[in-house]
Amino acid sequence: MGGAAGINMLFGILRTKFAALLIGSAGVGVLANLTVIQSLMTTAAGLGIQSSAVQGIANAEASGDQLAIGRTALTLSRVCLVAGLGGAAIMAIFSPLLGLWMFDSAGYASKIAWLGITVFFGVLSGGQIALIQGMRHIGDLAWANVITAGCGTLISVGCYSWLGIDGILPALLLMSALQLVITSLYSRHIFAQGIKISWTESFREASGMVQLGISLMWSALMASIVSYFTNALITHQISLQAVGLNSAAFALSGMFVNFVLNAMGADYYPRLTSLAPDREAMNKLVNEQTEIGLLLATPGLLATLSLAPWVIHIFYSVEFLPATSLLQWFVLGCLIRVVQWPMGFLQLAFLKGRWFLITQTFLNGIHISLIWAGITLFGVEGVAIAFFALYVISLGIIHLVAIRLTDFSWNSSCRKLLMIVIPVVTMAFISARTLPLWPSTIVGIVASFISSVLCLRGLINRIGHDHRLIRTACKIPGMRIVCSFQPRQ
Repeated sequence: MGGAAGINMLFGILRTKFAALLIGSAGVGVLANLTVIQSLMTTAAGLGIQSSAVQGIANAEASGDQLAIGRTALTLSRVCLVAGLGGAAIMAIFSPLLGLWMFDSAGYASKIAWLGITVFFGVLSGGQIALIQGMRHIGDLAWANVITAGCGTLISVGCYSWLGIDGILPALLLMSALQLVITSLYSRHIFAQGIKISWTESFREASGMVQLGISLMWSALMASIVSYFTNALITHQISLQAVGLNSAAFALSGMFVNFVLNAMGADYYPRLTSLAPDREAMNKLVNEQTEIGLLLATPGLLATLSLAPWVIHIFYSVEFLPATSLLQWFVLGCLIRVVQWPMGFLQLAFLKGRWFLITQTFLNGIHISLIWAGITLFGVEGVAIAFFALYVISLGIIHLVAIRLTDFSWNSSCRKLLMIVIPVVTMAFISARTLPLWPSTIVGIVASFISSVLCLRGLINRIGHDHRLIRTACKIPGMRIVCSFQPRQ
C-alpha cells in the first residue's frame, strides 16, 4: 500500500502539472470547486458504510463464515445502490442552489447535476473497496488504486487537451466510471454464490452498519464541509483564479506530509491500540512516533518552504506563482500537524469516540471562523494563515486531551528535537519571505541539505543501520558519509 500510495502521488503530480498547463488557474479553480462538491455529496451519501462494512466483513472472514460474508456483501451492495441513487437524485435536485452557493452563478447547475453520476459511481465503488479491504486482499486493493490512478491520468490529460476547461466534467465522469469498473473486477469473486435474502432483511442488517458508519464518517464530512465553505467563500469574495491558487498551494503542502503520515499510520495505530491501557508504554510510543515523524518530514517541509517559488513553477506554471505565500503558511501548519498527529490517536485507542467527535466538530467550527476572518483581512492568503492558526490551537487542545487520557508529556529527546526544528523552520520562513529570490534559494538549498543530513543521522541513531529505510536513503549520492555515522549506544 505504501508503494501504491507513492505511485499514485506521482500520477497526481502529472495530473496537476497538465491541468495547470492546459486549463490554467481558472480551470484549476473550477476543477477544485466541482471536486469539493463531488467529495461532499459522496461522503454524505455513502453514510460511512465503506468504513463500517470493513469491520463486519473482516470479522466474518476471520471466523471463516462464508454465509455471513455473502450476506454482508449482498447487503452492502444493496445499501450502496440505494444510497448512491439517493445521492445522485439530491445532487440533481439541488444543483441550482449548489451552483449558486459555490460559483455565485446558476450557469454551473447542469454540470453539477451531471456530477451526480460520479456520486452514484463513487458510492458503489466505495462498497467494492470495502469488500476488498475487509477480505484483506491488500494486493488487489493496491493494484486497483494504481490502475485507476494511471488510467485516470491519461483520461484527464486527454480531456483537457481536447476540450480545455470544458473537459473537466467529462474527465470526472470517465474517471469515476473507470474506478467502479476496476474495483468491481477485483471484488467480483468475493460474493458467495447462492445467497438469497430479501431487501427487508438487507435493510434490517444494514441498520447497525449505517449507525456505525455515520459516526465514522463525521470527521470526513466535516472536512468536506470546510472545503466547500472555503472554496465558496473565495469564489464569492475574490475569484475562481484565487480558488485555483489556494487549491494548488494546499495540495503541494500536504502531498509530502500526507504520504509520510499515512505510511506511518498503517502500523502506528494498531500498535498504540494494543498497548492500551498501559499509559506509560503508550506515552513512550507517542514520543517515539513524534520524533520519527519530525525526522522524516522536516527536510521535505523545509525544502518546500524555502524553495516555494521553484516548487510552484515546477509542479504548476508561472501563472501560479502568486500561490507562493500561501504555500509557505500551509507548510508551517503541516509542521505543527506532524507534531500533533501522534497524540490525536490516543482518543481512538481508548475508544473515546464521543471525545473525538466533539473535538473534531469544535476544531472544524473554529477553522471556518478563522477562514472567514482571514479572507476578510488578508484575502486569499488568509486561508493559509487560518490553516496555520488552526493547528496552533488544535495542538493545544489535543495536548490537553492527551494529558487527560494518559498524563502525556514530551520526553527530553522529543523536546530537544522540537527546540531545534521549530526555530530552524521559523528562520527559513522569515528568510524566504524577506530575501530576494536567489539569496533565499541558496539559503534554502543549504538549509535543506543540512537538515537532511542531521535528520538522517537522527533516524540512524533511533532505528539503526539495518532498517530498509536507512539502507535506501544511504544509496542517495552524498549520503554515504552520513551513513558511516555510528549511533550512540
